[in-house]
Amino acid sequence: MPSPKIKCGVAGVGSLGQHHARIYASLPGAELTGIYETSDARAAEICAKHGCRRFATLAELGAACDAVSVVVPTDKHADVALPLLAAGAHLLIEKPICASLEEAERVLAAAQAARRIVQVGHIEHFNPVMAFLEKEIDEPRYITAERLAPYQTRGTEVGVVLDLMIHDIGIVLALVKSPIAKIDSVGINVLSKSEDIANARLQFENGCVANLSASRMSTKKAREIRIFQGDAYLSLDFMNQAGHLVRKSDIIAYGLKMKIGLVKAGDLSAIPVREIPIEKGEPLALELAHFVESVAKAKQPKVGGALGKSALEVAITITEQIRAARQ
Repeated sequence: MPSPKIKCGVAGVGSLGQHHARIYASLPGAELTGIYETSDARAAEICAKHGCRRFATLAELGAACDAVSVVVPTDKHADVALPLLAAGAHLLIEKPICASLEEAERVLAAAQAARRIVQVGHIEHFNPVMAFLEKEIDEPRYITAERLAPYQTRGTEVGVVLDLMIHDIGIVLALVKSPIAKIDSVGINVLSKSEDIANARLQFENGCVANLSASRMSTKKAREIRIFQGDAYLSLDFMNQAGHLVRKSDIIAYGLKMKIGLVKAGDLSAIPVREIPIEKGEPLALELAHFVESVAKAKQPKVGGALGKSALEVAITITEQIRAARQ
């Protein structure tokens, strides 16, 4: 007998939440039960498209669903998450988990008391690029990450660190697996009340250094990471799900060939640059499938509340350093 489908809901079906609804409606192990949405027009559109119900309150949505995505502005996460948890729903909360550590602690305490799962929507952890990095990276020594986007009003209730850089903070914390010893940050605001461009240097206790840059004032989009470790250099593109690596063993072999005259000195084209075979996939679909499976099997998700809170703590430290420098 097949297992019953997980009843799923979405709180907030705006530009991102509509995709949560679309994916829940198509996942084999899920059923899109309903939504909570303040816009009558958007609610009617999504319900007509997917044949689901609009709930009048968060409590009603939470009571009707096993699992709910919280896809509202960051400063509303706690206000939306708490009544859903009280109603008995497991939650996927879009990143960052909350706008403050105090709110995050309240949400996680409520989840623990209700024995409910909280997964945080650090979507890049489900990008096939990250799956490759998790297998290949064991001792990173230096990391650079760049995340650029054109300006848009959505998301500006928080600064670019909580809006964009937090993706790379979560990635780096997962790859380095060492406490942070020091953070140095700079940033400027251009059109928003908070920073629109930021750079942070994270120094870890194990000696690794990560340099993170984020901008929402760019003319182009970019989500790239470069990692140096003892045996390899990797350059990967999260947006296009592609990349390449150069292994130390290949560089040594190049040196030997140059020494015996098989290649000309300075001919770097002789160093094998390996294209990384990455099986492409929609990260949001992979993330929501993992969430549904975690709820079905009552297991902790890959990106749980602890990692979400750790990433938030680092992001807030960076934000506070930037604000202090402006005063």
